[in-house]
Amino acid sequence: MAQATNENIKIEDVGPARKRLTITVPPDVIAEKLTQSMQTLGSETALPGFRKGHVPTRLLERRFGDAVRSETMNQVIADAYATAIEEKEIKPIGEPEPVGSMEDLKIEDGKPLEFSLEVEVVPTFELPSFDGLKIKRPTLDITDEHIQNEIERLKREMGELSEVNDDFIADDRIVGSAVLHKKGEDEPLFENSQVLVVYPKEGEEGRGPVLGLMIDDLEKQLKGKKATDVVTFKTKGPEAHEREDIRGADLEITFTINQCHRITPTTVEDVVEKYGMPGEDILREQITLALEQRRAEEQANAMREQACEQLAKGLEFDLPQNMTEAQSRRQLERFRLDMQSKGVASEEIERHLAESRSISDDEAKSKLKMFFVLQKLAEHFNVEVSEQEINSRIAMIATQRGMRPDRLKTELVQANRITELASQIRDQKAADRLVDEATVTDVTLDEWNAHLESLKSDAGTKAKKSGTTKKKASTSGSKKKTTKKKTTKA
Repeated sequence: MAQATNENIKIEDVGPARKRLTITVPPDVIAEKLTQSMQTLGSETALPGFRKGHVPTRLLERRFGDAVRSETMNQVIADAYATAIEEKEIKPIGEPEPVGSMEDLKIEDGKPLEFSLEVEVVPTFELPSFDGLKIKRPTLDITDEHIQNEIERLKREMGELSEVNDDFIADDRIVGSAVLHKKGEDEPLFENSQVLVVYPKEGEEGRGPVLGLMIDDLEKQLKGKKATDVVTFKTKGPEAHEREDIRGADLEITFTINQCHRITPTTVEDVVEKYGMPGEDILREQITLALEQRRAEEQANAMREQACEQLAKGLEFDLPQNMTEAQSRRQLERFRLDMQSKGVASEEIERHLAESRSISDDEAKSKLKMFFVLQKLAEHFNVEVSEQEINSRIAMIATQRGMRPDRLKTELVQANRITELASQIRDQKAADRLVDEATVTDVTLDEWNAHLESLKSDAGTKAKKSGTTKKKASTSGSKKKTTKKKTTKA
């Protein structure tokens, strides 16, 4: 590997969380690498009149010299960059970008090779003291109304589909083909022949997602349509979208309606039978247990968010200016996995993802800041994630999705999503350790909703809420109770 000593590496700050590395590779290092490349080529090459491995070096140089020098230069640059970030303990985000044209670089005998790269890096900061953290734990009594709502959801989930051609109503599943265009461009950005659009429910302001983009007047534009109709949606690409070519762009979606299905809910008796239970009373008991588990998860999430947000308020550090596609996808993938682990229906997940893409620039920066804070917390608490924890989480998601854990794990591995799942578990464990340092006060759900409204008012923006602990509800809760959680080992 080409070695670049400290004297050969110059580092400059050229922007928020962005550094420029100017690296000089000595001529002897280049010559050694070039010789190795030629020797490797010579041992593997056979030319007419020469046995393999016995081609004269001068002939190899004449036939393959330019290609070898170009390949060697690329390897020298890659090795020198890897050595530089290791020596200087730089944590890059994404791939480095060359300064100037790399085509102008070339290897010259007896001369050093100097090049410059710019790269965004993980921000450096120190965590503040954990003293004084105060958070609220929303409480919720599981009522007959909650149980009945869950039964109604199951009845719809197991209901029968019937085809309708017009007079669409709320929750109808409209299936068609969709093509996404960017204004002024002929080539589509994306197209899909099987797109599901759920007709918006009453009270949702007629909004809904199409191709992962939130359409504000979806209900209005679909009203009165029928199968074979073509609907054109115009929207603005959200600034937080994972695809850079979509951010802030004027977009047009051409949606051709092919068919529509309406769900007729099944009976509670049918739900009981399909779950193999002796009666409705046992079904209600199982639903109660599931809702209690969901409540515990939502309480944990609410406390994690509060603790991390309080800690982040006391931190100021530069954020990388470029929200790369990989980072944006990572945020959305984490959100998707979280929703799947809670058993949220696929169409509802897509709606939440579309809303998540529609967040403001300030909210996107806040999420990015939290990403780095959680990384730092995990390092501080030496949090590790075991294979058993990953498999347990996969089993939980598989149960919610009604599939075998081994099949789900295969899907996650093929989609390169195991690493993201492990990161999600790590961040949750780190946040739990932070919650252990906080003073926790139990509040009723009404008090929790009032707290959220207060935060919403202070921020001056519409809160993006999801999950039972972040939704308004009419229910009773337990009396206030203040506890100090002690630190436990992860």
